[in-house]
Amino acid sequence: MPLPDMTARREGGTPPVIPLTSGVLHCFALFHLNLAFSSIEEEQRATVVRDCYGPLLDLAERHGPIGIEATAYTLLAIAKCDANWPARLKDLIGRGRVEFIGSGYAQAIGPLLPADMVAANLRLGNDAYRKMLGLTPRIGLVNEQTWSGGLVGQYLDAGYQALLVDWDNVANFHPGWTQPMRYAPQRALGSDGRDIPILWTNTVAFQKLQRLAHDDISLDEYLAFVSGQRGEEDRTVCLYASDAEIFGFRPGRYRTEESNQGGTEWMRINAALEGLRDLPGVRLVSPSGALNAAHAAPIRLETAPYPIPVKKQRKYNVTRWAVSGRDDIAINAACQRIHDALKRTDAPDDDWRELCRLWASDFRTHITQSRWERYCRDLAALETRLGTAPAVALPAAAGEPITDRHIEIETRSLRVRLDRRRGLAIQRAGFAPDFTPLIGGIAHGHFDDIALQADWYTGDCVFEAPGEPKVTDLDWATTHIARAPGGKVVVHGVIASPLGPIVKIMTFHAHSPRIDFDLELQWENWGRGALRLGHITLLGEAFDEQSLCFTTTNGGAPERFALAGQTVEHGAPVSFLVSAACALGMTEGWIELADRSRKVRIEVDRAVAPLVGLINHRSTGGKLFCQLLLSALELDDTRKPSPYGNGPRRFRFSIMG
Repeated sequence: MPLPDMTARREGGTPPVIPLTSGVLHCFALFHLNLAFSSIEEEQRATVVRDCYGPLLDLAERHGPIGIEATAYTLLAIAKCDANWPARLKDLIGRGRVEFIGSGYAQAIGPLLPADMVAANLRLGNDAYRKMLGLTPRIGLVNEQTWSGGLVGQYLDAGYQALLVDWDNVANFHPGWTQPMRYAPQRALGSDGRDIPILWTNTVAFQKLQRLAHDDISLDEYLAFVSGQRGEEDRTVCLYASDAEIFGFRPGRYRTEESNQGGTEWMRINAALEGLRDLPGVRLVSPSGALNAAHAAPIRLETAPYPIPVKKQRKYNVTRWAVSGRDDIAINAACQRIHDALKRTDAPDDDWRELCRLWASDFRTHITQSRWERYCRDLAALETRLGTAPAVALPAAAGEPITDRHIEIETRSLRVRLDRRRGLAIQRAGFAPDFTPLIGGIAHGHFDDIALQADWYTGDCVFEAPGEPKVTDLDWATTHIARAPGGKVVVHGVIASPLGPIVKIMTFHAHSPRIDFDLELQWENWGRGALRLGHITLLGEAFDEQSLCFTTTNGGAPERFALAGQTVEHGAPVSFLVSAACALGMTEGWIELADRSRKVRIEVDRAVAPLVGLINHRSTGGKLFCQLLLSALELDDTRKPSPYGNGPRRFRFSIMG
């Protein structure tokens, strides 16, 4: 249905005040299409195509070039609802009214996926784009605008020539960046040494257009806002880079959603683009047209305090797709098991496409009950077909019972002291060849900083829920020790907790400096809260603070972050509702904390539970505090407990010197 001519409401009928500047403001917009939107039922999809995606193409016909981004899955789903829509999109692309932006086969979060899974998602997406639209996209929108340095090489290898990235949250962690940088294309440095041009998206700008469409602000206010972005030099601004499904439709995700005003909302957007064309010094361009000035020196976007930047306000962080939702940790583990099974066989692309779909972000946030139930059936069916059952139950206790508080473990590769009174926490651990204690406990009062004046442990579990007492395993452990042939030592402990028993099996190897943890939390209730494991605490005197760094993978090549002079608090709460600020994907199952001469490596069994990493680091009073927490659960607005499978929860990780 073509859009009628319409002039949006202007207060008093007065034109907006235009700043006296000489630079040209190059404006571009792109609309994100996602027919897998978490809170949209499948039977509503035809309505979305009719009321949102149809008017969007009308808008492009009248006011293009505009950008349209969609996964291949969304394009295929649209075609099932309206077979003519993809053909019309292809025609508009051919006539220069639309520039298509790519994102892969499914909206999966790159910094949480193994590198080969990211590559598969991009490859399968490109295959579908070529088949449906006859093109390979030049510009990509990183899914959910969730960035990591490891993604640069992935997109370059897939043929992308530029990416779109959120400015606001990235810039917040780069106080030295200058104001002109936000108005010009840049080049982002990847962890493999390559770089790629980027266009900044702008949270405030896209929310302004949403408010205009929903009749929250007038056209005059909107035009004045855009005009206010002009400067003495030429600038580039992204007017919109968000959902198309919120215009002429309401996904029903928020209790505070404005009432749906139907096609009137698209009329207001139409009027806004008409008004912008009439503004002096403002030029509407395509996304690629805005890239012409991308000649700056490469910059690194990610930092140690903020290694995986995410779009919008601080409540949005990568944990919402990793360890929150209905049961993110369990379904991510199932996807990892499927991934591993597909790698072991010559699996057809159809199986990889299905895994891309099952690993998509929308199943991990505000998914509706009916779609969640269908998703769990699909996931379980694929697991059954591939034979990817979860790990078997923990073995029963064996060996000699222990009654002493402290347990000294010695093998050819390890020297470890455990505290049975504190749930078998590691008091100190040294690794071959020199056995210098590198990790362990730090006694109360060691630091002068009041924020650190507590006992710090290694190897413990902590669960915190709003308004409830903290639940830990820092209590007496019923303990048995067994010594295996070859010198390996196995410690089996059971710790009572208010939520149920915690079983902890620790294996101390003889032929390698390695400690394996196998945990089972025999709890019936997995509610709303934060569950953090491991708490691997460095003994500061063993490390050189100036060369200390951490290295891990977040969907691509390894990324290294220096810690000297940095305060890092990934696990600090953002609010009462959001328990963590950031996390590390550890997508190949490892992370290293190292200085120039010593290293501690932690490995996670992602097929059991793909735990994510939280670094807590600071220097205070000349003393170093550095700790890695392994998160199994975080609290945020997506948390709505509904388990993928019942029974105890299992977690496996290892510490190596």
